[in-house]
Amino acid sequence: MASFWKILPEGSLGRIEHRLLCVILAILACAATALVIHSAWTGSLTALLLRSMFFSLMTSAGLFIVGAARKSALARLVLYALGAFVLVPGPYLYTNYMDIIFSGGIADTSHMVLFTLAVIAALTLARFTVGWVMVGLGVVALAYAFFGQYLPGAYGHAGYSLGRVTSNLFLRTEGLFGLPMGVAAQYILLFSLLGTLLLRTGLGQVFVDLAHAMTGRIQGGPALTAVISSTMFSSINGSAVAGVVTTGTFTIPLMKRTGYRPKVAAAIEAAASSAGQIMPPVMGAAAFLMAELTQTPYAVIAAAALIPALLYVFALLVSVRLEAGKFNLARAEGDDIPTLASVLGGRGYMLLPLIALVGFLAYGYTPAKAAVLCIISALVISVFSKDTRLGPSALIEVMVDTIRNVLPVVAAVAIAGMLIGVLTLTGMALKVSTMILEFGGDSMFLVLCLTMLASFVLGLGMPTSAAYLLLAILIAPALENFGLPIVAAHMFIFYYGLLSAITPPVALAAYAGASIAGASPNETAMESIRLGFVKVVAPFLFVYAPELLLIGTPVEIALATFAAFAGVFAAGAAMTGWCIRPLGRVDLAVFWLSAAFFTYSLIVDQLDPTGLAAKAAGTLLIAVPLWRLWSSHENRSANLAS
Repeated sequence: MASFWKILPEGSLGRIEHRLLCVILAILACAATALVIHSAWTGSLTALLLRSMFFSLMTSAGLFIVGAARKSALARLVLYALGAFVLVPGPYLYTNYMDIIFSGGIADTSHMVLFTLAVIAALTLARFTVGWVMVGLGVVALAYAFFGQYLPGAYGHAGYSLGRVTSNLFLRTEGLFGLPMGVAAQYILLFSLLGTLLLRTGLGQVFVDLAHAMTGRIQGGPALTAVISSTMFSSINGSAVAGVVTTGTFTIPLMKRTGYRPKVAAAIEAAASSAGQIMPPVMGAAAFLMAELTQTPYAVIAAAALIPALLYVFALLVSVRLEAGKFNLARAEGDDIPTLASVLGGRGYMLLPLIALVGFLAYGYTPAKAAVLCIISALVISVFSKDTRLGPSALIEVMVDTIRNVLPVVAAVAIAGMLIGVLTLTGMALKVSTMILEFGGDSMFLVLCLTMLASFVLGLGMPTSAAYLLLAILIAPALENFGLPIVAAHMFIFYYGLLSAITPPVALAAYAGASIAGASPNETAMESIRLGFVKVVAPFLFVYAPELLLIGTPVEIALATFAAFAGVFAAGAAMTGWCIRPLGRVDLAVFWLSAAFFTYSLIVDQLDPTGLAAKAAGTLLIAVPLWRLWSSHENRSANLAS
């Protein structure tokens, strides 16, 4: 029972207050989890009821959590009161649902009061979990709805009353309880719960040990371990920062011991932890959001994301291996490296829920049902070892931790839903897209550049799902209207919305890695950009070469994939300045030219004669120096041996 009281830090709270809060959080976490699992399995709740109940439970829990962290007793009291009051809207809509339908969704005074309360609660939660940017967007959206008549020109409108706004944003599934909140209730909480449960049973360490067993004996092995383990870890929880602070505590010191410079070790971990956000099948839950928003089957989204994600990981592996060769770094000590057989034989069974997840999805289960089945399988598997077995207190801790992890997303999707509702109500969504297209003119490249900048700025410091939601609402329609395939348009804004994790001025993942490594934060961020350069260029590549998103014939897809991977290898070697041995100026020029040929071959038709010629030229340019460098290395090794 003692561990139960640890679900919330005691801090400056009194004993009675702390224990009461722990009980309240446990009840709210259990209720939210039960609601989501029941809905996922039975599908018996209508959208408005599920989303409103989910919003009330999650927002209430969030306000109690952020309130407990305040030092001021008055601030805590205000947040607790708001947390208690926000429990009302969900049950109210549940009990009065039929009356609302028969009234045509026309808001009365009680509805307007509850809507105002819900908005204040959502903005307050966003203030403490996401930041002022999301709060500002919510306030601006509501102000635009109420006072649009004061704006001149095409961007103004007649203005709407509180009753009309309440009717649209509160009593229908077009605002606060819109599609974004639905995705959070149907998918995000479930997959976050699955990830938290798996990591609580020690799966994170299994990832690290597996990667270490596979790569530890290679030069640069610790960095390769970081890339593989952090990619696997962050693909579950979808958070680059969480990946850094979890796997980085092991991989960064190990990299430093074998000779990696602190800033490079931290950058490798940050770039690797960012890979999980773009790696199927979960992609920080954005895969399910994208499937809903684009009305595209989830399997298509996951398949389309695979090649670009593997390209990013391949670029990291190439960069860290060449970095190790360039500085002749030491290998990890043999005694520290487990064998693959020992890891799989001892704890390989812990991977079964993840394997089952892919199997359930492939078999045709909905993502929500697949997640429920995997949660059950994880609980069953955890019973077989006393180290992984979870009692009631531990399960409650897992649920509370899940709630805590999902809070930023809930706050963001609530405001994103309001933003969508206002944009739909006022017609502003089309105007934003029109503005981008007007500035870009007929130039696809200019439209893409403007979209890239807008996506990067709007995604600064945002959680994966929240960043994608915001960009899908505001920016993606411009690319769709320009004629891009809908999956390519959404993948483009998705990638650039996540770039801030390793890019100044935010670079949260890079800064987290720098704090562990004892390196300069800004230098670490710059190294992260160098290592993660594929994330910068890949969106342009798959817009011009949609074959990388599996849009095209098998031959075209194969040619584009070959060109992309070969070009990334050439660019990685050129940026590192080492491949088998240090590269001279001529070799550097040849590798850069090879990368340029492969890039050109991607932006023309894959079966176009000039594109095929560019691929052939790139292959020749990369093959000749590789053969020469390898031959000279072998000859030198033979001479040293004799």
